[in-house]
Amino acid sequence: MKVKVYAVSAFCKDNDGGNLAGVVLWGEELDDAQKMAISKKLGYSETAFVTQSDIADFKLEYFTPVEEVPLCGHGTIAVFSLMQHLEMLDRKVYTFESKVGVLEVTIDEGKVFMEQSVPQYFGFVEKVELAACFDIDLITEQYPIQIVSTGLPDMLVPIKDERMLNALTPNFDEIAKISRKYDIVGIHAFALQDDRIICRNFAPLYDIPEESATGTANCALVSYLYKHGIKRREVYTIEQGYAMDAPSEITVRIACDNDEIARIFVGGCGRFVKEMTVAL
Repeated sequence: MKVKVYAVSAFCKDNDGGNLAGVVLWGEELDDAQKMAISKKLGYSETAFVTQSDIADFKLEYFTPVEEVPLCGHGTIAVFSLMQHLEMLDRKVYTFESKVGVLEVTIDEGKVFMEQSVPQYFGFVEKVELAACFDIDLITEQYPIQIVSTGLPDMLVPIKDERMLNALTPNFDEIAKISRKYDIVGIHAFALQDDRIICRNFAPLYDIPEESATGTANCALVSYLYKHGIKRREVYTIEQGYAMDAPSEITVRIACDNDEIARIFVGGCGRFVKEMTVAL
C-alpha cells in the first residue's frame, strides 16, 4: 500500500525556518497503526491526517512517531496552508473536529489562525524539581513555574534572559521523567527580552527532543503571561527555533471577557516543502 504524504513547514519566518509536519489528505482507509507507521517513517514531530467529519468541515488527527496526541498547532497550520497551496479553500473561516472538540480556523492575509481551547491553569512547580533536567540557576524566580493547557498541558519555565535560554543543555531522559510524573507534553522554557518573547520547547516523552515551533505551547505561554499580568495585549508575537537554526514566528491573538481569556487563536505562515509517497 502506498500513501501520498505532503511535507509542510508551519510558523515560517520570512519564508524560512518553521516546523515541518506531515499531512495526509483523505486518509479514511488508514487505521491507527498505519497512521503511526507513517508518522514514524516520516520522523517529523507530528503528522496530521485529514478525513471527512459529520460535525465540522474536516476532521483532523495527529500522530507523533510514538503515539497519537489530541491537538497540534503546527500540524493544523500545515494542513490549512497545504489546502491553500492546492487551491482547495474558497472562504476565510472553517471548522475542524479534533479530540478536544470542534475548533475554528481563520485564513487572514496569508496566515492561518487556529482556535485553541480556553486555557486551564494547573499547579505550580518548585524549580528544585527540575535540577536534573538542566542548570536551574538559569531559571528566574521573578515568575512562577506553572503547568497550563489550551489543549495540551505544558510546564512553563521562565529563564533569566535570551542568552541563558540559548545556553540551556537539557537532559532529555530527565525531562521525559518529569513529563511523565506531571502528565504533561513537555517543558516550554521562555525568556522575556525587552519587548520580545523567546522560547524553546522540549518534549522527549513524545520522541520530540526539541521542537522549532509550537502552537499549543505558545498559547499556554500567552495565557500564563496574561493571567499573571506580566504582558497584557491582544496580539503576541513569539520567537522560537533559533537554537535549532530554524527561525520561527508564532502569532497568538486573544479575546477577553471580564478580564479572562474567552477565545485564543494561534497563527502563522506555512510553506509547502514537498510531496512524497510512503509505502506501508
